[in-house]
Amino acid sequence: MQLGFVSAILGDLSLEEVFAYAADEGFGCVELMCWPPGGADRRYAGVTHVDVTRLNDSDAERIRGLVRKHGVAISGLGYYPNPLAADAEHRRVVIEHLKCVISAAPRLGVNIVNTFIGRDHRRGVDAAWATLQEVWPAIVAHAESVGVTVGIENCPMLFSDDEWPGGKNVATTPALWRRLFQTLPSKHLGLNFDPSHLVWQHIDYVRCVREFGKRIVHFHAKDTRIDGDRLYEVGNLGLGWHTPKLPGLGDVNWGALFSALTDAGYRGPVCIEVEDRAFEGSLETRKQALRQSKRFLEQFVS
Repeated sequence: MQLGFVSAILGDLSLEEVFAYAADEGFGCVELMCWPPGGADRRYAGVTHVDVTRLNDSDAERIRGLVRKHGVAISGLGYYPNPLAADAEHRRVVIEHLKCVISAAPRLGVNIVNTFIGRDHRRGVDAAWATLQEVWPAIVAHAESVGVTVGIENCPMLFSDDEWPGGKNVATTPALWRRLFQTLPSKHLGLNFDPSHLVWQHIDYVRCVREFGKRIVHFHAKDTRIDGDRLYEVGNLGLGWHTPKLPGLGDVNWGALFSALTDAGYRGPVCIEVEDRAFEGSLETRKQALRQSKRFLEQFVS
């Protein structure tokens, strides 16, 4: 396995500065964010370390040169919008950019692109699946044509009243992953696995790895702490009772998880995803979060 991080937390650094920081701190890889230039519509979105809309041969060679210079690999390209949003024009723009990210990956020597399946949160799963079957076969076919595997992150995207009741990502549970891989049985579709989102759904993430380990193509290392008092007040149909934390500061059993990952034969990237508000005060505290997470995870990832 290769220990790295998701570049979104260093959105105020240039691409070269991200690579330099990763090399100085001993990281082996980094997942680079590829949002369209122009700002974010939610936290941790809108970071553009690679502008795929303007990527030419010279830019691609410069980025490959940074990889060689710093000895830090690109674990994958990341773009996490909602490809199944209710608005058809929004879907069109999102899908066009996602395909652009997929096309850019092999030009950078990368074969993984991470994203969400998406969902219209106001509709049921079967309605979402109908839209999925309209949208996703062409995306997967495009990935196949350029030799890229798409890693689907399992975050439900359910953090506010605006996303209630279904969340904005449908590929979130074992039953839905089975259905997804039956609907789209391509080897170029897999999971970008994040255990933190399973903790607060009360899903056995270790069992998930044992069942779906061969489908994991990328891994986000993030923890979650369950607030028992808040859960008592609002119940599991309420909001605000789970808090993203750095690895080791929440409720994930990392020893059992990495035991399952190694048993499953996973040898890919393990990228720290910092979404812990306690470490967001400054650039230095965000760097500290990455260092602290790295020290913790090194007991599992050599």
